[in-house]
Amino acid sequence: MNLDELKKLREKNFQEHKVKKRNYYLKKKLESQQKKHNNNKPEAIDYDKELYSGDFNKKIKDIAKRQKLHIDDRQSQIIAKLQEYRNKKQEYYQKNRDKRLEYDKEYRERKKEELKKYRREYYLKNKEKILNKQKEKRENINGQ
Repeated sequence: MNLDELKKLREKNFQEHKVKKRNYYLKKKLESQQKKHNNNKPEAIDYDKELYSGDFNKKIKDIAKRQKLHIDDRQSQIIAKLQEYRNKKQEYYQKNRDKRLEYDKEYRERKKEELKKYRREYYLKNKEKILNKQKEKRENINGQ
């Protein structure tokens, strides 16, 4: 066998493997869905038929519309969850504020020299940008 034949054989085997793997995945997915819906036996989904028969863009738009409707139906629940998350985050922030400030203070003390060096290098590297921004701010303040 020459190299081209080996490459073709390898590609063929790889494609067969991909098909087997996909079929196995779909079979396992279907089994898990059936376990969830004990008595409700869902039909096997033929993805090739579902997606590629007809206009693909139309199918995608239809899926997007269904997702939007689902989100719109759950909008109040989603907003409530977001608000709950914000409240938890704010409570945590207030609760640990002193610890965080104390840690920041200790960190600045430990890294004092490194921070000075970093700031000095940063200023030297970005001197022109910083000076231009300062000029613009002064001009805006004086111009108003």
